[in-house]
Formats: sequence, structure tokens, C-alpha cells
Amino acid sequence: MTEKENALIVIDDTGKEIPMDIIYIFEDEDTGKKYVYYVDSSQEEGEVFVSAYDDEGNLMPVEDPEEWEKLDAVFEAYVKNEEAQA
Repeated sequence: MTEKENALIVIDDTGKEIPMDIIYIFEDEDTGKKYVYYVDSSQEEGEVFVSAYDDEGNLMPVEDPEEWEKLDAVFEAYVKNEEAQA
């Protein structure tokens, strides 16, 4: 992950660099793990991706179903908060 302000570059399996826009960064106080929610702004459907990341900025997949449930709840709360402030 290369981060520039509210953007990052994801490198796919073929080595292609894909610019992404960061939506939200979350640090789990219980586990100390850090997560980044991001979208490919060039895509109309606006699918939101989430990955864990380390201090060097390396993205790691989220594979634990319980972890996914927590991250879904965190993002839902974030969206509701953003909508309330709009």
C-alpha cells in the first residue's frame, strides 16, 4: 500500500497498480489491528474494499468470519454517522 493523503495504490496479482480512494481508517482497540476501507473511484458501482494493514503499509486480506462481522458493523456505524452529519 502506497498512501498519498486520501489515496493509496493497490498492486494486483499481475503487478498492475490500481489507484484507490481511502474512505475510512479504523484501528481496533481490542486487537490493535489496523484496517483501511477503500474504493476504486474509476468504477461506477463503488464497491468498498477493506484490508488489514501493517506499519509498513502492506495490505493483508481479512479471512476470519468474525472479523468480517465486526468490520461490517464498524463500516455501517461510520456510514450512519456520515449521513447524520450531512
